[in-house]
Amino acid sequence: MLNNDALAQLKGLKQQIEAQNEHTEATVKGTLNRYGFALVDDGREVFIPPDEMLKALPGDRVKICIRPATGPKAKPGQTVAEIERLVDSPIDRFVGRIVTKGKAVFVEPDLPVLRRWLFIPPHARNGSKSGDWVECAVLRHPIRDGKPSAKVLRRLGDDTTPGIENRYVACRAGIAWEWSDKAAASLVEHARQKSPLEEENRVDLSHLAFISIDAVRTQDIDDALYAEVTSDGWNLYVAVADPTSFLGDHPDIIETLADCATSVYFHGDMIPMMPEAISQEFCALSEEQTRPAVVCKMTVSDDGEVGSYEFMNAVVRSRAKLSYAAVDRYVTGHNDELIAFSTPLEALVQAYRALRKRRESHELVMEDRQEYRWHLNDKRQIDHIEAYEKLSSQRLVEECMVAANRSAARFLAMAEAPGPFVVHSGFRKDRLKEAQEFLQRHRPDLAQASIETLTGYRQVLSALAEPANPLPLRAMVNRLLTRARLSTAPSEHMGLALDAYTNFTSPLRKAVDFLVHLQVKAVLAGDTATVVTDAVLDRISASIARSRDATQAAERRLSANYLNRLTQEGVSQFTARVSHITSSGFTVRLADNGLEGLVDMRKDPEKFSFDKWTASLTSTTRRVELNQWVEVTYTGAPAQDDYRAQFTLIEGCALKPEKAED
Repeated sequence: MLNNDALAQLKGLKQQIEAQNEHTEATVKGTLNRYGFALVDDGREVFIPPDEMLKALPGDRVKICIRPATGPKAKPGQTVAEIERLVDSPIDRFVGRIVTKGKAVFVEPDLPVLRRWLFIPPHARNGSKSGDWVECAVLRHPIRDGKPSAKVLRRLGDDTTPGIENRYVACRAGIAWEWSDKAAASLVEHARQKSPLEEENRVDLSHLAFISIDAVRTQDIDDALYAEVTSDGWNLYVAVADPTSFLGDHPDIIETLADCATSVYFHGDMIPMMPEAISQEFCALSEEQTRPAVVCKMTVSDDGEVGSYEFMNAVVRSRAKLSYAAVDRYVTGHNDELIAFSTPLEALVQAYRALRKRRESHELVMEDRQEYRWHLNDKRQIDHIEAYEKLSSQRLVEECMVAANRSAARFLAMAEAPGPFVVHSGFRKDRLKEAQEFLQRHRPDLAQASIETLTGYRQVLSALAEPANPLPLRAMVNRLLTRARLSTAPSEHMGLALDAYTNFTSPLRKAVDFLVHLQVKAVLAGDTATVVTDAVLDRISASIARSRDATQAAERRLSANYLNRLTQEGVSQFTARVSHITSSGFTVRLADNGLEGLVDMRKDPEKFSFDKWTASLTSTTRRVELNQWVEVTYTGAPAQDDYRAQFTLIEGCALKPEKAED
């Protein structure tokens, strides 16, 4: 037994050691290995040993003890973190796949840097079986003994379930697959109480022969067009469905739409931003239905310039829903099946051609690239893919929408309303010097252009897109450009070379357009247009990004399934064009079907050097450049890389030309 002196010495030693330790809160950062790191609020990263890491999940907020590292491999001054208790865990619901080991059932979570399986007790399996894709929740946190468990909330399906790719990634992104009965009923009941056609301030335009041009299957038709010839051009009317007349004063509508943000379009599935009872039954500008609308009337001159404009709350009645294909045949003079609509169509076609010509000569038009259409089979998998060209009828609608959108932006800017505006700043501020050096190297005649101004930006981008350039200069500067963003303040949209821009024409499918309608109507009523804030726009932007990531993830899964099927059928080699290039490799777009994938040159036996000025990778024997045609072999789409297709260059491809002998 220890005497009192020995006990006192041990106690003092323990206090001395404890005084060397630090107790604080930190956030757990996982890795692909068994260990992790504790991110302290002051910026330090403290190593968490594997045994301690078993007690936490990535993202957990924990109380830790930072102590000196011990053991034969410990270095002087090295510290480690011991997890003392859980403060908060952000992991609640998650998705994953059911796996089994013997009689035990686990879920393999689809979470970044979490590679451990979570045990599912028998009572929490909810009928799921091995191979099922499921939505789960943490049932027991591992903080006590390092043994977490989960429960299955919902079985989404297995690999044979039609459309499982779409449902799975939507659930992973936190996107509700359908409106709940309660949420939908609240909006529908509110809408039923409204009678917008009886409002006194509405202008009756039902005598004008509006027509809609859309895909054959579209039901939530949110725009209709009419044009009439004038002495110096045309009057162009763009009528847009008016859901704000039904829902604008609903107490929760802005928060609800900020979280939805947009209708989500998957291949084979669509998640509507609004309950279909509202978008289709109440608001859609359907054929021969009298509906409320917000109409933008614009004067278009003979040379395609949009002059004066007027916004009005109106009543319209679409005369017909015409398909893109039928209108394209009319525009290109290949069919007279729409002869009954020749008067309004002819004026629209004339106005469209003038608008397009002016935009091409005075502004910027997005470059066309080869489009592809996926055809799905009964299992919602890709049956085949066909290439197609953008139709003239689609360009017609596009020009009318751009004209209305730019007019809406000017209208809100003149009223000093806080947007929302769509802003594109052009070249990134931190890349201006690099952009100027790029021009000096490739187009010295443009080196002095003021690329921060609308005029200078348009001059430069137009010149870089000229076919006579020996390199694909327009594509090469994409890495130097910003992305468009939402703003409460008007500013230039460099990408379109317009002084202001917004989105006005799709309020049934996009929350931004719905907010623009609220702002326009407030200005028309003489009220203060203040429903838009930076916080609301930030939420919408985050929701849009979440939806975009989900649709891209679903496309990768379907693409992987299709490429795997082709490989099984003996087709694994493809002709492709280099669409993006970095220091580690490049992205290719397959010529036959438009599918994209990565070629990782870090795995190549040869060492490649990257030249950002020529967008090229060069080794001793090979050279790969942007837009170059190459031959590649499909090697797979690994689940750990979220099913991104992987390719390799075939032997003998992209060889440098032999040097001529003297």
